[in-house]
Amino acid sequence: MHEYSVVQALLEQIEDIAEQNGASKVTKIIVKIGVMSGIEAHLLEIAFNTFKEKTICDGAEFVMNIQPLKIRCNSCNKESELEKIHYCCQFCESTDVAVIDGEDMFLMSLEME
Repeated sequence: MHEYSVVQALLEQIEDIAEQNGASKVTKIIVKIGVMSGIEAHLLEIAFNTFKEKTICDGAEFVMNIQPLKIRCNSCNKESELEKIHYCCQFCESTDVAVIDGEDMFLMSLEME
C-alpha cells in the first residue's frame, strides 16, 4: 500500500510549509487526486488519519477533490473530461489525444493557525 509513503511525504511537505509560515497547527488540508494517479482515495484517507496523530495535522480536516481525466485532442484541438478511461476524443473520435489533467496528486491548500 503505497498510500502510506504518499501520506508520509505529504505530512513532511505540510510541516515544512507550516514552519515557513510560523504556524503551530494545521486545521484543514485540501488535495486534488487524479483518477489516474494510482492513488486509492479511501486508502489515502485511512493512511492520513493513521499518521496525522501527534503531528501538526492532528485534528485537521482532510478534503480530497477527485479530478477526472481531462484530455486535449490533437486533431480537433478540443478539451473534454472523460467519464470512462478511454483515450478517445468525444467530439471527433480521434485517439490522438494528450492528457492535461487527472494523472497527479497535488496539495492544493492549507488552513493554518
